[in-house]
Amino acid sequence: MRSVDLQDVLDLARGFMDCRVFLSAAELDLFTLLTPAPLPAQEVASRTGADSRGLTILLDALSAMGLLDKRGEVYQCSPSVSRFLSADAPDSILPMVLHMAGLWRRWSSLTSIVRGTQVSDLVTTSSRNMDELRAFIGAMDVIAKPLAPRIVTDVHPGSSRHLLDVGGASGTYTIAFLQAAPEMKATLFDRPEVIEIARERLGKAGVLDRVTLVSGDFYRDQLPPGHDLAFISAIIHQNSPDQNVSLFRNVFRSLDRGGRVVIRDHVMEPDRTRPKDGALFAVNMLVSTAGGRTYTYDEIKGCLEQAGFIKVRLLRKGERMDALIEAFRP
Repeated sequence: MRSVDLQDVLDLARGFMDCRVFLSAAELDLFTLLTPAPLPAQEVASRTGADSRGLTILLDALSAMGLLDKRGEVYQCSPSVSRFLSADAPDSILPMVLHMAGLWRRWSSLTSIVRGTQVSDLVTTSSRNMDELRAFIGAMDVIAKPLAPRIVTDVHPGSSRHLLDVGGASGTYTIAFLQAAPEMKATLFDRPEVIEIARERLGKAGVLDRVTLVSGDFYRDQLPPGHDLAFISAIIHQNSPDQNVSLFRNVFRSLDRGGRVVIRDHVMEPDRTRPKDGALFAVNMLVSTAGGRTYTYDEIKGCLEQAGFIKVRLLRKGERMDALIEAFRP
């Protein structure tokens, strides 16, 4: 570990400033507004209903950060920024950024939560309206698409023919598996409101005829049986250990004998300080869930074995929630 100097400490203390300016711009939808054509601050203030002085200061800060281009007295969002942050862009991740703005409010309670004087503010999929849900899942799809083919390659589906994608959202990983294994069929299981989004995306990808869509809640409903490969992506961190054992038992019942489960998530080193993203994500689970956190390999292995799985092994380490663990139903 390198030594920490005064500048490092100061940078940490004021690091929130850039982030807050960026999130406020997203909440005001400035990147969408300033994509088509440059506008003066007064016009932007008029269209957003914002205070002119406050908005001008914010626009100047965004320009200093390189997120806007300022020429004379007008501001515009450059194509390299608007492709991700304009609501109208096909690859927009603005809903994900707005999700982070929501996390800001929960993270502001971190000290009270750690002290035990406040409980976590739980947010569920069902608490979003349909437009918010569709946008958020769309942003997740944009982020997951580049990762999915590599994950599927590392999973090595081989002779697997019946995939169960647990909490499969819009089907990003289902699509990647089906593209890699032409003889495979899949079951995508998620909440009813998410299933309709998946139906649309799977249809556009041309694989809907190979997918069975099943709606339900994997915390309460039994997963459908008859699969030789189950994929659990970015779920276990939101659960307590007991919830993970219950989930793994549910998956166990859905698999044929000899079937395999693969988990994608953060997998922490034994000291829990690496990977860094995983340690910070554990804090996110602290402020967002009742019992979630990120887990070590031994902890995940223990939960899998408690659920009846054998031959647990780490398929790959990962720095950004891309570690993989597999196990088998005897």
